[in-house]
Amino acid sequence: MSVRELKKDIYSVGAIDWNRMIFDELIHLPEGTSYNSYLVTGSERTALIDTVYPPRKKELINNLRKSGVKKIDYIISNHAEQDHSGAIPDILKLFPESRVVTNAKCKGMLVDLLMISGDKFITINDGETLSLGNKTLEFIFAPWVHWPETMFTYLKEDKVLFTCDFLGSHLATSDLFATDETKVRILAKRYYAEIMMPFRPSIKKHLERIKSLDVKMIGPSHGPVYDNPAFILEAQQEWVADEVNNLVVIPYVSMYGSTEKMVHCLVDALIERGIKVKIFNMTNADVGDLAMSLVDAATVVFASPTVLSGPHPGVVYAAFLTSALRPKFRYASMIGSYSWGGKMVEVIKGLLGNLNAEFIAPVTVKGLPREGDCQSINKLADTIKEKHMAIGAKD
Repeated sequence: MSVRELKKDIYSVGAIDWNRMIFDELIHLPEGTSYNSYLVTGSERTALIDTVYPPRKKELINNLRKSGVKKIDYIISNHAEQDHSGAIPDILKLFPESRVVTNAKCKGMLVDLLMISGDKFITINDGETLSLGNKTLEFIFAPWVHWPETMFTYLKEDKVLFTCDFLGSHLATSDLFATDETKVRILAKRYYAEIMMPFRPSIKKHLERIKSLDVKMIGPSHGPVYDNPAFILEAQQEWVADEVNNLVVIPYVSMYGSTEKMVHCLVDALIERGIKVKIFNMTNADVGDLAMSLVDAATVVFASPTVLSGPHPGVVYAAFLTSALRPKFRYASMIGSYSWGGKMVEVIKGLLGNLNAEFIAPVTVKGLPREGDCQSINKLADTIKEKHMAIGAKD
């Protein structure tokens, strides 16, 4: 990534990671990602807002050299996770007079994670400001988006909000700004689903706080900059809202065809009743796509054969992931096949125990499903339709 100007004296100096395919050894990146770092040059002092993932530090350092900056007074750390903070020690070596500006909780994490000396920090409080001369930075604490120490930095005169992970998207692109809003919205939704959805109550509060600011531009730490921030703020409001869609998500595994036959019976029954359906074969499903579907769903139905008296490990993973992401769906159920018995239903219910979803009576069959079993699945579809209508699930 080269040095690019967002507004006068505000530059993007981070790195594009075109080839990174997985994040945190967990999240697949179909479009790569970026690590955005922003240089703000005031009339008296200069600040660098966040750094980059350590393997890409050479790009950040080269960009700082290209920018011609001679002195960095402040390194603002909005978030301690190493994809944003990891190059701070290298920047301190280049600019030893610099001080790391962050909150007390983030300072403690940076000391632990990067072994930065405590005398290198300036600790700030929520709402505190820092002058660069003709530019003023205001710090806004935003805990649990998605770590407890996260904060935003607001450049008051230019009305630019730097949100670190919040409102980001894993997208490697040569576009500085989010010009393809349709594509960016999809990838931002995937990012929200995989990373931010467990913190939906906190995100609601922070979105409300942002409304009190005059924001003309948003600079996240992954993906392009929003020079039209209304579209991403409106999308986030939709994703965190309590309303759900008239949608059923079905994660499943079938070993010998019995469970798959039940899945197809349920899919047909739901479609006949005007309910949208998304199914995911957990032997090869993209968990990012599954997570995205959970953002909107009213109901999740897990479908599994019996393996050693319990559900298939692929379905266990789907249930564990669902529980961890804490989506807003209202109802859950299960269908599946067994040969001699087992505790599939109990295991799945146990994995979902921390969610506030109502568990609808499951349908399990011995061996290959018969015509009567499909009738039971039809009744399950009837119940789901009644539940969706009762809560006014959106079409």
